[in-house]
Amino acid sequence: MCRLFGFRSTFSSGVHHSLISAENALLKQSGFHPDGWGVAHYIGEVPHIIKSPTSAIDDNLFKRVSGLVSSQTVLAHLRKATQGNLTAINCHPFQFGHWSFIHNGNIKNFESHKQDLINLVEPKLRRYILGSTDSEIIFYIILSFISKVSPLYTARQNDFEEVLGSVKEAIKSIVEISGDLSLPKSPGENSENYLSFLVTNGSIMIGFHGGQSLNYTTYKKKCPDRDLCAYYNQSCENPTQVGRQVNHLIFASEKLAGEN
Repeated sequence: MCRLFGFRSTFSSGVHHSLISAENALLKQSGFHPDGWGVAHYIGEVPHIIKSPTSAIDDNLFKRVSGLVSSQTVLAHLRKATQGNLTAINCHPFQFGHWSFIHNGNIKNFESHKQDLINLVEPKLRRYILGSTDSEIIFYIILSFISKVSPLYTARQNDFEEVLGSVKEAIKSIVEISGDLSLPKSPGENSENYLSFLVTNGSIMIGFHGGQSLNYTTYKKKCPDRDLCAYYNQSCENPTQVGRQVNHLIFASEKLAGEN
């Protein structure tokens, strides 16, 4: 299945170490997830998307992008295809306006459920579905539910609790059509229901763990770049107390371990 990485921070941070050279870096996973890659990073409220259907480990552009990106909000994805052809249009992140989305999962018996899932998408949004993956349809289902309670086009007007409630309702509706989600490490990756994803508008970021691994942390134990990083801030290494503001939120498919 695919690999996910995302962070949302109160200050701009580089991601080169996390994507290229860390112990569980995304680049090192790409040999097992060779069907494309993509990175979304936000400049202001605008997501900038770069993606390719080639393997990240063989693509110098992935290394260049990873070294270039510095942002308060980043999503990165490695694809191991379960649905859809190996084309750039089927690679993640998917983007609409301020919103970006990456997914690690599979809809069981997708073709038999496809039309029912598309029917959950607001008619005005259906024409933007350009690829052939279950992931892209899931993204537009989530956007459709958000659009019922919150504007899609102005990130600053999105209320977190409203968006969170909409995402939960979208998941519930997807499961009602496709069936219950499988437990982690269930056999048959391409024949079971999994739904792990990250969705963000650059300000709000929501992660959902539905059968495929998704780990998170709210701080770095010890950043290896603390003496060199122009964006280093002491709050990078401060544990977050329950109910307090999170300064540095990191999501990853891989286990978060070691000093970083």
